[in-house]
Amino acid sequence: MAVKLPNGSVVSIASAYGASFPISALSNAKPPVAAAAAHGLEAGSIIVVNSGWGKVTNRVARASALTADTFSLEGYDTTNVARFPTGAGIGSAREVTAWTQISQVLDVASSGGDQQFYTYGFLEDDGDDRQQPTNRTPFTFTFTLADDPEMPHHDVLLAADESKAPHVIRIAVPDRGVLLWNAYVGYSGIPTMTRNQGMTCALSLSLESRPMRYRAST
Repeated sequence: MAVKLPNGSVVSIASAYGASFPISALSNAKPPVAAAAAHGLEAGSIIVVNSGWGKVTNRVARASALTADTFSLEGYDTTNVARFPTGAGIGSAREVTAWTQISQVLDVASSGGDQQFYTYGFLEDDGDDRQQPTNRTPFTFTFTLADDPEMPHHDVLLAADESKAPHVIRIAVPDRGVLLWNAYVGYSGIPTMTRNQGMTCALSLSLESRPMRYRAST
């Protein structure tokens, strides 16, 4: 049992990707093994997976247990064939090849992730309604950054916002590993201007898929 402060955490955005390569098979295992001829990945490579399995596609994974033509999706469990039909996980992947640190983060806030419910009642019920869990609302993180258009992340974030495509975000937390997710970037680069207060810019990261957390940093 321990309490850990987030001080020293480093936030980065993927600023370059390798070419997409095909995954010819993805096994029902923990972790699943991907067959990809001459994939060229290294242990610890961060990839975005495109798969026929909806619970895997567009998510971020770390490659492990590599051979020349196979690798595992560390931290994933696809043993449930009802959720992951055998043979349906084929697709493609692409590697993150460069990162740009998002510097001068002053504050981080999050919203979403709330459990939603289907509420109903039977005709014979004349008291409380009933409910069953359905989906959760999507996560959004809002970062407050000290305004500085000379920082390397400024142009990278503007380009990511303009692309309207998800980008991989990484947060390396000292002694707590790394968080990874695919998110849509909202960033105008226009600062707040309040007298006697430092100028800041807002960065919103709207998660496209569930995040992954690995104990050891990458």
